[in-house]
Amino acid sequence: MLVIISGPSGSGKGTVIKKLNRQDFALSISMTTREPRAGEVPGKDYFFCTKEEFILARDNNHLLEHAEFVGNMYGTPKKYVEEQIEQGKAVILEIDVEGALQIKEKFKDSISIFLMPLTFKELATRLVMRKTEDVDTVIRRIRRARSEIEYIHRYDYLVINDEIESTVTKIQKIIDSEYLKPHRNEEYIESIKGDDYDATAVLLRIDDEN
Repeated sequence: MLVIISGPSGSGKGTVIKKLNRQDFALSISMTTREPRAGEVPGKDYFFCTKEEFILARDNNHLLEHAEFVGNMYGTPKKYVEEQIEQGKAVILEIDVEGALQIKEKFKDSISIFLMPLTFKELATRLVMRKTEDVDTVIRRIRRARSEIEYIHRYDYLVINDEIESTVTKIQKIIDSEYLKPHRNEEYIESIKGDDYDATAVLLRIDDEN
């Protein structure tokens, strides 16, 4: 199962994902041409690369999706995601709206969640307070957020991130409930259909014994 988590910069995607129960899913690591922020670890937070390396991966069909955002390129490496799905894991994709729509087109069964703070004021405050970018970039991100919310109705779920622990619980519940859908349990359903247990014979034997 693919679980897409999107939302504007400052919506708290990264913080929420880090607090999810890592035993339940695998987190896809994106490639990006942007510079690492303070505290980010290459190969853990992102695969940082040059523009030339990114274009090579894109042109060789090594990415599930790709997009450009405020002058930087982002994409999801295909191989890792396919390996995790084959192992039966839920793979979390932290990607923007453009990438999310590409994934939804390729993987019809994917689950998409749009994360948003309660107000735009809160969004702007978060972007300013994290002090990782200049004012012009923050303004571009806020403007981008205005355009991204136009696509909320294309998502399966909307989660308001007003409090981290509550948000994590909501997303975990979404993933858990999706696992319960019949089409995700075809192997079990087929095993039940093929079970030749004869309840009538057993009940008659028990009745005779009593």
